[in-house]
Amino acid sequence: MDGPSTKSGADELTEGELLRPMLRVAWPLVVIQLLQVMYNVADTFWLGRLSADAVGALSLAFPLVFLFISVGGGFTAAGAILVAQHTGAGGDRKAGRVAGSTLGFVMLVSLAIAAVGYVAVEPMLSLLPADPDTATDVVPLAAAYMRVFFLATPFLFGFYVFVALMRGYGDTRGPLRVMLVSVAMNVALDPILIFGLGPFDAYGIEGAAWATFASRAVATVIGWYVLFGTSAGPDVRPWDLLPDLGIVGDVVKLGVPSALEQSGTALAFVVLTSMVATFPPGIVAAYGLGNRLISLVFLPAMGLSQATNTVVGQNLGAERADRAWRAVRASLSVIVGVMIPVSLFAAAFPGVIVEVFLPPDAPDAGETIGYATTYLRTAAIMFAFTGAFEVGRGALRGAGRTTTALAFSLIALWGVRVPATYLLVFEYGWGTTGIWWAVVFGDVVGATVVLAWLLRGTWASAVVDTGETAAVDD
Repeated sequence: MDGPSTKSGADELTEGELLRPMLRVAWPLVVIQLLQVMYNVADTFWLGRLSADAVGALSLAFPLVFLFISVGGGFTAAGAILVAQHTGAGGDRKAGRVAGSTLGFVMLVSLAIAAVGYVAVEPMLSLLPADPDTATDVVPLAAAYMRVFFLATPFLFGFYVFVALMRGYGDTRGPLRVMLVSVAMNVALDPILIFGLGPFDAYGIEGAAWATFASRAVATVIGWYVLFGTSAGPDVRPWDLLPDLGIVGDVVKLGVPSALEQSGTALAFVVLTSMVATFPPGIVAAYGLGNRLISLVFLPAMGLSQATNTVVGQNLGAERADRAWRAVRASLSVIVGVMIPVSLFAAAFPGVIVEVFLPPDAPDAGETIGYATTYLRTAAIMFAFTGAFEVGRGALRGAGRTTTALAFSLIALWGVRVPATYLLVFEYGWGTTGIWWAVVFGDVVGATVVLAWLLRGTWASAVVDTGETAAVDD
């Protein structure tokens, strides 16, 4: 029989002091998010030295690839929720079985995504509107990149599910170490495979995709060794990889809303970008630069949201709803306390921040800097709201309320931001001002409704049968 968990990752999150162990879980997740950004930064940096068309191809490929990735991403999130709640309930062996079934199921899903994506590359790209030059020079490069990327999909998901399962268990430092190795390898391989160095041929844009393939493969191998070959993380055994239909049913039930949330987000940004693309290039560039700056600002919110997910899941699994609610309040206080000074700094010095990433002497930089400065100053108003929105949805996911989190994401994006952008820009003639303010409106409304829902308290119960968990033996 499983007794209460003896592993510190579970004990410290369900007993004793709360804020400090939660922050210990959160900071590696923030760094992991930053390292994830480094993959894209490295690819863009080196491809920019190859050609502008290569950078354009990467931008064209990413939204389509992300739509496919979002499908499996929901199932990895579901695995983290179930592992967290079973770990909190004291069921180490059950948590291991959940982790193994999730891993096996997600790998089957990733193989299907890889096969469909590889075959669908040309049909998907043919649906995008493109002028003759783009169709001739950029689309073939995007197709070459996407074909290799889809071959790497199983390794991509192999690493993602490792990170999610370890996070659900409460161990975020192990995935951080693996991520460091993977990113370092990607950064080193990019110039070698893109331009050809030593015995390696120059593969151009395909080289960036092969670098991703190799670095993700190494990360997956190391991650799986940690799960199966060490005592770290949930107690997973090789035969646990055979999917248990009951566990898979729970993963699907929780994972489909998360997958829809991520897919809905991806589609919303495609629609928003298409509306912004009706403006001149300087405004389009300012919108993209502003979004990248905002995403960097919210790395702490993303990390704290994932930590809240884990803490809430483990405490609800341990039937400590009061402690789960304390964790949510503490997370909200921390993120608002962090975001208010950041917001004030961004509002006071937006031009200085923008020029760090876009020097004034760069070609055609003046117009872009002006618009990006206005965007950042306007967006600073919402920083505390966006942080609260992210943490609130993390709490709902940790409680297994993935459908509720999906609903609030759809409200913020499809219910507010997308229609507000259209109405303010095209119907009311606000121009670029409408673009910036629609971003603010979406997250302010999203944070308001999430906080109101959390205050109702109906979310604070586990989705696993803790009595059943305690009865599972080896």
